[in-house]
Amino acid sequence: MTETTEPATTATRRPPSADPRPPEANDLRPPEAHDDERGTQLTFLGYLREAVIRKAEGVPDHAARTSPVPSGTSLLGLVRHLAAVELNWFVWAYEGVGGERWDDDLTPAEGETVESAIAAYRDAIRRADAVITGCTDLGVPGARSLRETAPPSMRWILAHMIEETGRHAGHADILRELYDGSAGR
Repeated sequence: MTETTEPATTATRRPPSADPRPPEANDLRPPEAHDDERGTQLTFLGYLREAVIRKAEGVPDHAARTSPVPSGTSLLGLVRHLAAVELNWFVWAYEGVGGERWDDDLTPAEGETVESAIAAYRDAIRRADAVITGCTDLGVPGARSLRETAPPSMRWILAHMIEETGRHAGHADILRELYDGSAGR
């Protein structure tokens, strides 16, 4: 179960000066994309994925597992969720591989660490990217859908994953700022 605490205050959060990274290391600038449609979408999705990872890196496991907000959202839960969502949309739905969907619950598993969650996310990204680059036509529908609709196209899934990852990158940014005061993309 995710631990929920009162919102961080200057008395409870880690002081910003304790962040071992220089301030500019906390800000990931948007990418330049001068590519075709797939290349542009992959570039922006990669940028957002990396922003989420950077927000979780360096946060102790206990702090990453703890939620400072009433919804119960934690940094570790966000990384875990995004890894499963990548696999569910690209591998399970589009490619049609596997019988059971990945568990995309935001609650970190017992014993899950920041390091293991980031490694699982990076593995999910590699698998998803292989499916994306193997798709020869972004308009072709996948094998099945996670929603109660016809299977969506790769174009739709990419747009959805940019939206989903961007939304959660914003959540991660706020959670990290509540933890140690660091801000930036």
